[in-house]
Amino acid sequence: MFNKILIANRGEIACRIIKTARSMGVVSVAVYSDADRHALHVQMADESVYIGPSPSTESYLVADRIIQAALETGAEAIHPGYGFLSENAEFCRLCEANNLIFIGPPVESIVAMGSKSAAKTIMADAGVPLVPGYHGEDQSAEVIRQAANQMGYPVLLKAAAGGGGKGMRAVYAEEEFDQALEAAKREARNSFNDDIMLVEKYLLKPRHVEIQVFCDSHGNAVYLFERDCSVQRRHQKVIEEAPAPGMSEALRQQMGEAAIKAALAINYQGAGTVEFLLDSQGEFFFMEMNTRLQVEHPVTEMISGQDLVEWQLRVASGEPLPCSQDQLQIKGHAFEARIYAEDPEHDFLPATGSLKILQPPAESAHVRVDTGVVEGDEVSIYYDPMIAKLMVWDTDRERALQRLTGALSEYRIGGLTTNIGFLYNLATSAAFQNGDVDTGYIEEHEAEIFRRRDSDIDYAAPLAAAAIIELREQQAQAVAHNSTEPNSPWHLSNSWGLPQPQLQIQIQQNEVNVAAESHSDLSHSKIATTAKGFDLFTPQGFFRCAEVTPDLGLALDDSSDGSLHAPMNGTLVSLQVEVGAQVSKGDSLLVMEAMKMEHCIEAPSDGTVTEFYFQAGDLVTGGAELLAFESSAE
Repeated sequence: MFNKILIANRGEIACRIIKTARSMGVVSVAVYSDADRHALHVQMADESVYIGPSPSTESYLVADRIIQAALETGAEAIHPGYGFLSENAEFCRLCEANNLIFIGPPVESIVAMGSKSAAKTIMADAGVPLVPGYHGEDQSAEVIRQAANQMGYPVLLKAAAGGGGKGMRAVYAEEEFDQALEAAKREARNSFNDDIMLVEKYLLKPRHVEIQVFCDSHGNAVYLFERDCSVQRRHQKVIEEAPAPGMSEALRQQMGEAAIKAALAINYQGAGTVEFLLDSQGEFFFMEMNTRLQVEHPVTEMISGQDLVEWQLRVASGEPLPCSQDQLQIKGHAFEARIYAEDPEHDFLPATGSLKILQPPAESAHVRVDTGVVEGDEVSIYYDPMIAKLMVWDTDRERALQRLTGALSEYRIGGLTTNIGFLYNLATSAAFQNGDVDTGYIEEHEAEIFRRRDSDIDYAAPLAAAAIIELREQQAQAVAHNSTEPNSPWHLSNSWGLPQPQLQIQIQQNEVNVAAESHSDLSHSKIATTAKGFDLFTPQGFFRCAEVTPDLGLALDDSSDGSLHAPMNGTLVSLQVEVGAQVSKGDSLLVMEAMKMEHCIEAPSDGTVTEFYFQAGDLVTGGAELLAFESSAE
């Protein structure tokens, strides 16, 4: 076993690896950028090395600096986590050239699965079932469009070097194809420096089911059952569970054996995940193989009782697999919910800000929280917006789901927008409760997930009013304390003086389905101020609130202002039109990117762009005016 390893990653996965390394008596070395100088993974590690500025392209993705840090600290091996350099063949070669063990598969396996199109060919030769599609070398738009037309719509465009939903677009009609292909290629270039595309038949209402495989250097291979990852937004997973609901033992074995066949076809070693699409008839088709540990690996750990990071370290050090296939068994059911700094009400735009309140549910044998942040940390524009992963386990799916909804209702995050309420509504939706899921679940059940009910407002409004009154009293007391006349009646907060402005409460975003049960909730609520109002944490759930100024008819009409503003902190990727261009409503004007997500700024009406205030590559603050726009509307 290794004496010391370097972890070439950050955040929750770095912390996760450090915990297992410590339990095995292995010394851990963290790396960090400017933004992560005081991060949790740096504090947890035995040693740490600075590797560069905040952008990942200048730190976590600079392979030479990672190698240098490992050599300087005497690390024997490097664990890449997931993302960043975890599936980078050149980095794997660099490790080998410097006598460092890469805790992952051989470079040949990474190369084989690094291109989705090449992977399809290998899988076809190995007899693994494939979705109909085009994976050819001719990348002309005409050839790809012709293949799509022959398959019939809908089709799915995918970046050959892609992952995490990047460079991926669903196309439902031929007239949408050219614009979708251009967008997918652009995103692929920005994310992977590679715009080779493939196109596949887009199966309707499929499930996304993946198999965890593990192989060692002694010829042993096992599968640790399946995970259902069907519930996604923008092709990125939101809630995962293991085992998959409704999975028969016969189908589980068929998919597991197919996954092993896929792994052996590329002489795989270590942890890997073979992803399949599963249709309603029980037919499954190979999608891709991820040659690394997955974000959702904890649900597999919870139902199998195995530590997959420990398996990785043992296999990489030359040991055989800890278990044979017949020694593995499923125990209970587990869910994972990804806690993100994002705004589900506005197309899941990533959010930035300070974690003024961060109080996860208490961990136990049933509840686990993997995170890389602590209260007071900043969520920046530089990295993925995931705050934590919440995992729960119980003896069956129904009990595990109760654990999930209970833990979500206890999760307290204040200071920025999160998806906690969205996750709660999703987990309590009727079809999800019944295990009736597919990859289009969120879109199909949008009305239920983003619900508004009068009973919710009836419960939240008095609590919000009480919170505002309490906040005003605290502010008045603070002013009095700092005043030269602290006992002046003007500092009283009991409304003794002139009439107070009319109090109006706006529940901007109802996050959970609640019902008022007792007045005692008034004294058990907690508030956290935000830039747009305050977050209200109650015994019955979470609400985002704001105090609004009464409309007395005196507001100025600024509707003639045609300028557009940045919806988030981020980087301006590209300008889509020239200054002076005549555009139509809905045309793309520019593209921004933050936290690995692109956002297109569209024309609000027919008109003309008269000036851009930023250029491609510029960092832009959320709310900043991006361009000047003159509407041609009357």
